[in-house]
Amino acid sequence: MLRAFSTAATGMTGQQTMVDVIANNLANVNTSGFKRSQVNFQNLLYVTMEEPGTEIAPGINSPSGIEIGSGVRVASTIKVFSPGELENTANPLDIAISGDGFLQVTMPNGDLRYTRDGSLLTNANGELVTSNGYAIDPAISVPTDAVSVSIEKDGGVNVTDSSGTQSVVGTIQLARFPNPSGLSNEGGNLLAETEASGTPTTGTPGENGFGTIQSGFLEKSNVQMVTELVNLITAQRAYEINSRAIKAGDDMLRTASQIVR
Repeated sequence: MLRAFSTAATGMTGQQTMVDVIANNLANVNTSGFKRSQVNFQNLLYVTMEEPGTEIAPGINSPSGIEIGSGVRVASTIKVFSPGELENTANPLDIAISGDGFLQVTMPNGDLRYTRDGSLLTNANGELVTSNGYAIDPAISVPTDAVSVSIEKDGGVNVTDSSGTQSVVGTIQLARFPNPSGLSNEGGNLLAETEASGTPTTGTPGENGFGTIQSGFLEKSNVQMVTELVNLITAQRAYEINSRAIKAGDDMLRTASQIVR
């Protein structure tokens, strides 16, 4: 009877984690380049009271055994990299990656981070930077006398000066990973390489399987509110059912304890 308490408690803990993940997904429904997370569960060890195939009579083996599970645990949270909708911003420095790849971002300590958020700006030195002020890699500088900037599908950054002369000042490179779900969330729309993600490969947009650049657009979050709300209701009901299992165990213990009265 007491086993039911601990088993149901693991279910309540797991559903609480699921609600936390869903809440984060919903909170970032309007975050550019955000990728929703989903929770994976695994069952815990089983207490084997009778092995399947145990001989129950001479020459006769049991077709099944007696195994009682110990509950559930959260195995992992996986980022789902399905594409988000593209939002037209009409800002030439806003870019969306249509397909596979991440923008590379150089941190102040020189480390690289990765993002799908393409809301780019220029800093005081004319460098292309993220909304947090971190320079993209490789670094691209827009001349101070440029009157217009355009970004091509292959990542080429074209500028036009006051005399009408056009020139290419750099090319945006993309990175991709063998296992993007293994990237670590760093906050600020940034992801970090881990051993699970594998080593990144870099390349030109539109070549060798890399996505293309869509200038004047931003990739919206891939969170679907209806799906998340359905998952939220499911998690809430599962939490309630596990709590009822604890109550049922408590009622049975109470009944057993009152037999002698």
